[in-house]
Amino acid sequence: MEKYDVVVIGSGPAGNSAAYSLKEQGKKVAIIESDLWGGTCPNRGCDPKKMLLSGVEAKKRIETMIGKGFEQTPEIIWEELMAFKQSYTDTVPENTKKGLAAAKIDFFYGQASFIDTNHITVDQEIVAADQFLIATGQRPAVLPIDGQDLLQSSTDFLELEHLPEKIAFIGAGYIAFELAMIANAAGSEVHIIHHNERPLKEFDQELVMALVEHMKSAGIQFHFNVDTKAVEHLQQYRIIGEAFELSADMVIGATGRIPNIEELNLENAGVAYDKKGIKVDNQLRTTQRTIFACGDVLSKTQPKLTPVAGFEASYVAKALNGETAAINYPLIPTIVFGDQRLARIGLSEKELAVHPERYHAQTIDLSSWYTYRRLNDQGAKIKLIYDETDTIVAITCLSQVADEVINYLLIVLTKKMTHEEVEKYIFAYPSPASDLSYFI
Repeated sequence: MEKYDVVVIGSGPAGNSAAYSLKEQGKKVAIIESDLWGGTCPNRGCDPKKMLLSGVEAKKRIETMIGKGFEQTPEIIWEELMAFKQSYTDTVPENTKKGLAAAKIDFFYGQASFIDTNHITVDQEIVAADQFLIATGQRPAVLPIDGQDLLQSSTDFLELEHLPEKIAFIGAGYIAFELAMIANAAGSEVHIIHHNERPLKEFDQELVMALVEHMKSAGIQFHFNVDTKAVEHLQQYRIIGEAFELSADMVIGATGRIPNIEELNLENAGVAYDKKGIKVDNQLRTTQRTIFACGDVLSKTQPKLTPVAGFEASYVAKALNGETAAINYPLIPTIVFGDQRLARIGLSEKELAVHPERYHAQTIDLSSWYTYRRLNDQGAKIKLIYDETDTIVAITCLSQVADEVINYLLIVLTKKMTHEEVEKYIFAYPSPASDLSYFI
């Protein structure tokens, strides 16, 4: 039986990062993976999705310039775009293992299951440790309807050898939006079905609906207030709701994600959890003092995003070494990627809704600003939310470069920079950064 100082369960960005940090502290470390080495993000999540979106961005960039130097929009060849994605994803598992081996971090493949607070089994082998870190992430949830076994997930979409002619997405979160924009740009007929009329509920409704209109203009069809009851398969898949039917060649369930905890036997280790994930305190310690958790497997209010998991991994490596200060989350940007990106920072929509009378808003049409005019970004907008002292508390941006803009504004808001302080900087022009002083 092997004995370690720390065993990390899960080799995604959080687990991997923590394992390296713990090894650098001189600890004897092992890491366990039951699926693909490297975790969801680089294998079947953020990274491959962004690889496919690069094709969308290229196509849409030309499309906005038709009649302005270009005559024809290029077509996406799905098989070649998928090969481009695979040129990255196919290398991830082996490169992950090579990195661990080079760092002299032991690694085990198999399902980890707790025997007690200091012992687990992995593929019938018992492994002991003084401390454990659980970083097993999450996976797509399956909508509990008749025919649920016919639903496919984002994982299946990201592995498609050939793109179906007609795809339906059930759910209207950021995963459905991003995959829908990819499929639409690549030539599929795309439908998004949602149980109410409020998609992307974590984002400002005004700019969400502006994004919806942009997607509609590209041919994506939305079906709001549809409660999906069943999926059937005859010659095509048939989605059935109350007074609603739609046929498609593929149906993607995009109704959220759930934590990977069922097989861990957390009860044996005295670790508490709920349907959202593992419960931790402000030091990322579970209800068992020697077991910590981080990343998307947590039951938490912070967004379940890769950079947040990385931030938690950096913290928890110190906590496992005796750090006692509570974790302090900074401002966290969230982004829906596409040819038009939707990005936000600041107080959440839920927080803003508690006392709406305390806040006022300003929406600025950016389409005539030179930065956006030269891109022919006719839908560019930014919305600033102020509190009673006229301090900016939340920002939402919709544009082709919203991800860049929100990162600049993240720094400005974190440092609480005034208009006068921003004006002391000379930014390259024209660029999204050169407009900062006009927002603050």
